[in-house]
Amino acid sequence: MEVDELPRSIVKRMVKEKLSYLSKVDDEPSKDVNISNEALSAFSESARIFIHYLSATANDICQESKRQTINAEDVFKALEEIDFPEFTEPLRVSLEDFRKKKAFKKSKETNKKRKSEEEPESNVIGSEGKGEETEEGGHTEKEDMDEQEEDCGDEGKEDEEE
Repeated sequence: MEVDELPRSIVKRMVKEKLSYLSKVDDEPSKDVNISNEALSAFSESARIFIHYLSATANDICQESKRQTINAEDVFKALEEIDFPEFTEPLRVSLEDFRKKKAFKKSKETNKKRKSEEEPESNVIGSEGKGEETEEGGHTEKEDMDEQEEDCGDEGKEDEEE
């Protein structure tokens, strides 16, 4: 595989998933879609060229702003500049989901770290140490974390199908 070449297995999986989703009729299972090696190469090369074109345009926008790091807004502007504005909104939604999941994961790690630091104190006589004290909303800390996991767990699955 060349440095600029995309992994064929990933491209094939993405194309098959999308084609299966598109061929799905009335919630019936879709047929397995076959893709020739030639078509797979065409998809892969098209995606590679698109990525190069988009990143070069985003880089130009970044440099015009006298910055060295491309950010998400540069990519959004680049999509509009290369005449793909219809990708901007789904990408913004996907980025927001990513940020929420990242923030949740960080808060979960912080809570875990705090809990491990507080554990030695739970061995003191008279201390329950089970994290069962309720917060303002009447939920325990564990219940709140479980609710957050449920809220973040299914997000973005619709985007993956498309």
